[in-house]
Amino acid sequence: MSVPIANPDRTRIGWIGTGVMGSAMCGHLLKGGYRCTVYNRSRSKAEALLAAGATWADSPKRVAEVSDIVFTIVGYPNDVREVILGPDGVLAGLPTNGVVVDMTTSEPSLAIEIAKAAAARGCHALDAPVSGGDVGAREARLSIMIGGEPDIVAAVMPCFQLMGKTIVHHGGPGAGQHAKMTNQILIASTMIGVCEGLLYAYRAGLDLEKVIESVASGAAGSWSISNLGPRIIQNRFEPGFYVEHLIKDLGIAIKEAKQMGLVLPGLALAEQLYLAVAACGHARSGTHALQIALARLSGIDWLNRK
Repeated sequence: MSVPIANPDRTRIGWIGTGVMGSAMCGHLLKGGYRCTVYNRSRSKAEALLAAGATWADSPKRVAEVSDIVFTIVGYPNDVREVILGPDGVLAGLPTNGVVVDMTTSEPSLAIEIAKAAAARGCHALDAPVSGGDVGAREARLSIMIGGEPDIVAAVMPCFQLMGKTIVHHGGPGAGQHAKMTNQILIASTMIGVCEGLLYAYRAGLDLEKVIESVASGAAGSWSISNLGPRIIQNRFEPGFYVEHLIKDLGIAIKEAKQMGLVLPGLALAEQLYLAVAACGHARSGTHALQIALARLSGIDWLNRK
């Protein structure tokens, strides 16, 4: 079975999940001329898309019934299972030869299960988690990591190109999720370094803005220090990516690593530190809220520092 290359003139898009990331990503498809039907558990979070021309549907199944390609980006693997494999989910309504693209960071094994279930219905599935946070989503600069069949990736590519800048096909079903687990391991460990470095600079009495200016362009430079470092020193801990979602991701990575016989002590430490961040009441803050918890260990009230 072949799938036509996505085209705004003929391809109907479905979108499920209009949170911090999903709303901006779907917005780029609307601006690209695609007709989009959307669903979210809280309709209020879809109002901006509806105002921009999207159509509302009352369930994932209904979205799928009027779509050729359905994108999902929800919170947890259980949510993915419900909106795609559930009795009122995408695969219950997707037409033959339709495509479901899950952009949630989820379990590689679930991506494989979805691909098999889609094939059994004469449909197709891709796993395509993203990295780049809220800024990358708004500016269409996401890194998109894809698993699935090459011809289906090619068919959906025009849509991916409206949402991301770095688009890489890693292999068959589940490969995109494995690539995202690699990303999350790197993100979590890097954030520990960013927060500890800024904490050290603060205690040493340095100007934190000048510190970021000095290190961001050198060997210690990273996306996190350049994009989240300024938020940390401004006490802006609103989420680009929720702490509770990173904890979910690290749990998946630990499970996968164990199955592969890998010993990753840094990953285990990162999970424990982020559990501490959540325990401090910041589960719904951005991942850079790690700064608050690490500062507390040194007796520093980061939010009220002078």
